[in-house]
Amino acid sequence: MILNRTRRAAVAALLATVAATPALADEGKWLPSQTPQIAAKMKAAGLKLDPAKLGDLNLAPLTAIASLGGCSASFVSSEGLLVTNHHCVYGSVQYNSKPGQDYLADGFLAPSFAEELPGAPGTRIFVIESLKDVTADVTRGLSDKMSGLLRAERIEASRKALISACEKQPSRRCDVRAYYGGATYFLQQQLEIKDVRLVYAPPSSVGNFGGEIDNWQWPRHTGDWGFYRAYVAKDGSSATYAKDNVPFHPKAHLTIATDPLKDGDFVMVAGFPGYTNRLATAAEAKFQYGTYYPAFQKFLSDYSDAIMAATAGNKATTIAYASIVRGADNYKKNALGQIAGAEAIGLNEKKAADEKAYRDWIAASPANAKYGYAAQALDRIVAEEEQRQIADMRRSALNRAQLLMAARTALRWAQERAKPDAERDIGFQDRDRQSIVERLTQIERRYDPKVDRILFEQAMREYAAIPADKQDPAFLAAVKAAGIDTLYSGTKLADTPTRIGWLDKPVAAFEGSDDPFIKLAVAMAPGDAKARAEGKDLEGRDQMARSVYLKGLIAFAASKGEAVAPDANSSLRFSYGNITGKSRDGMRWMPFTTVEGVVEKTTGREPFISPDKLVAAVKAKDYGRYADPILGTVPVDFLSTLDITGGNSGSATLNAKGELVGLAFDGTIEGVVSDWYYEPSINRSISVDQRYMRWVMEKVDGAGRLLAEMGVK
Repeated sequence: MILNRTRRAAVAALLATVAATPALADEGKWLPSQTPQIAAKMKAAGLKLDPAKLGDLNLAPLTAIASLGGCSASFVSSEGLLVTNHHCVYGSVQYNSKPGQDYLADGFLAPSFAEELPGAPGTRIFVIESLKDVTADVTRGLSDKMSGLLRAERIEASRKALISACEKQPSRRCDVRAYYGGATYFLQQQLEIKDVRLVYAPPSSVGNFGGEIDNWQWPRHTGDWGFYRAYVAKDGSSATYAKDNVPFHPKAHLTIATDPLKDGDFVMVAGFPGYTNRLATAAEAKFQYGTYYPAFQKFLSDYSDAIMAATAGNKATTIAYASIVRGADNYKKNALGQIAGAEAIGLNEKKAADEKAYRDWIAASPANAKYGYAAQALDRIVAEEEQRQIADMRRSALNRAQLLMAARTALRWAQERAKPDAERDIGFQDRDRQSIVERLTQIERRYDPKVDRILFEQAMREYAAIPADKQDPAFLAAVKAAGIDTLYSGTKLADTPTRIGWLDKPVAAFEGSDDPFIKLAVAMAPGDAKARAEGKDLEGRDQMARSVYLKGLIAFAASKGEAVAPDANSSLRFSYGNITGKSRDGMRWMPFTTVEGVVEKTTGREPFISPDKLVAAVKAKDYGRYADPILGTVPVDFLSTLDITGGNSGSATLNAKGELVGLAFDGTIEGVVSDWYYEPSINRSISVDQRYMRWVMEKVDGAGRLLAEMGVK
């Protein structure tokens, strides 16, 4: 399962980072506007589309690509049908499940439009409409003499003004994202669809076949797909769930490929990759792999183990915490792969060599002096950032206690609501209220007081490992004064209406409350505010140095006739490559797996259980039109050199003509280091083949209605 994370959240979630080298032929998460720079290479690799049309957001395939706010997806019918990964719809499957109605185990298929289920609160579909360069607007008035805090606040104010103007259009969700360390900014405009319904998800015995044992491994036999549908009001406007809403009609949808896919074929992937930092420094890579990832892997292992122990034997809590456990297990395995991959390719040596080449170029000409000054400043800032990351990671564990997280969120909302909307921090403006309500609502089906208490006690042990001078005395005193028994016995925040109701109360109500979790949030507030100010100051200084440093890197690449793809930042990107296996330590990885492999792996024990109907169809060789002419059977998953990362989950894998051939959902364990450094000899992505998806839909799950809707004949 591909991960998603934010850049600075390397302190709280897994991050990607590095590679200061210009892009190789298959490397790069390219912006649509960069198509002309790489058109010749793409055509040489096998692209049959006009590259100019490929980069046009008003034409297929890009206009059919959507974001789920953490995963990617694509429209596959004119009736708003959207395909993505099983693990991307997993939260909605879990939210609609309960003992006696276990859609996680049994799967879900709506027999009709009317029987499609509302997605989990907060489920959204974002349809890309435009990407506009707004660098001049964001950086206007900035001065190198400003403090880091003032610089960050000026940039944020400019971003908010641009977002506000963009969102004056109804039903739009806009954001201004930084590229090349803040050297460039683009305004991303998307249509926000709020009524998202679960249409179909195969049982976990298909969608999560192999579980964590097979995660990040090859050969792979996972049917990682699921379907949502986008709904809007009758007048076409975006609206929250209502029975009389109607399916959304996208500008275009993807065509399902009919030509067989084979070894060596050109493929592309389009989606919203999360965050990488290939353009970070060698020092950042060394710290991340030598210090941060080992600590982070243990941090997640302890978390997952605690939940598994606390929910063992209890069906209700196992379902409630299923998506949380799956995410934690995915991250911890990724962290192990990151460490192993870095050692295998000699990451530190490669990064140091690449950086030396760039800095030697800087030193070779007085005209490059500004890049040298930026490099020196950035090195100092990076050293400062390193001192914060482990402590911030441990602090983040406190929000595993969901009622404490709710109390802190509600108090922060009250504090920001006291300001004019334009002066509030991003994430706490009026535009964000609904998403906060939905996040707090989700707790009702993902919370158990006994489990939550265990996780809070574990979080307190993590906090105790922070150096004493970095701990918050007010927080510790408040926990001691309340006592953990009282925190859970005296709170009313487990009640959803009560929890949501706090969003309408002023700060004074929080300060006068006797709810123990509210009191704890109030005690933490000054320390939280101080940490945010320090973080913003560091962010502003980082932007000032890194933006200049990376402008120099772009100039260095241009001097060699090469282009540099910006690091992923959850905006629309595409990458390209080819179907191919690889050799590894005496083994040959074939590029396709088959349904025979599914049956061979099936043991009848988790996570290698397969539906009886699927096994019977394979034994009967009932392949129909889905048999590959070369393989003689149905392909399941395939390998390619596509350059993907977290957020690419569910991304459409396209052939040379822009037709859907699969869905990207994972990489191989030794290749996850590609978030830091792309090494073509080991980097492989895994996609589920759309022929396996359609075969299961027709022969196993009886989803012929959906196949017909997608135009499959």
